[in-house]
Amino acid sequence: MRSDAREAAFKVVFSRLLGGDCPKGVRTALYGQAKLDEEEKAFAERLIETVDAHREELLLVITQRVTGFSEERIFTADKAILLLALAEIEYFEEIPPVVSVSEATALARKYSAENSTDFVNGVLAGVINQ
Repeated sequence: MRSDAREAAFKVVFSRLLGGDCPKGVRTALYGQAKLDEEEKAFAERLIETVDAHREELLLVITQRVTGFSEERIFTADKAILLLALAEIEYFEEIPPVVSVSEATALARKYSAENSTDFVNGVLAGVINQ
């Protein structure tokens, strides 16, 4: 299921934002723990690679949408979730943006602060409605 692949990708991106490397062996363990099949692993890898390739550009989109405080003040979990969702919205044409937003809010509900679901939803809604 792609939701599980997104969650595994989130853990990798989150780790990297915290300064970790998350080597291939760790990713393999995460994929195994999530019981991802080969197609789901490929999706997670593509998502991670897209975030890596476009990180600065995606961070710029976030900072343009978040007014009132700097990118450094955004919870790391929220930032990782936003990076993944924006990567999907911008570079995965086969995925409807509303699906990316829905999946992102589900990750925020599970891994971030109480108000993060509304925050993530608001930022992403601003992007897709522009």
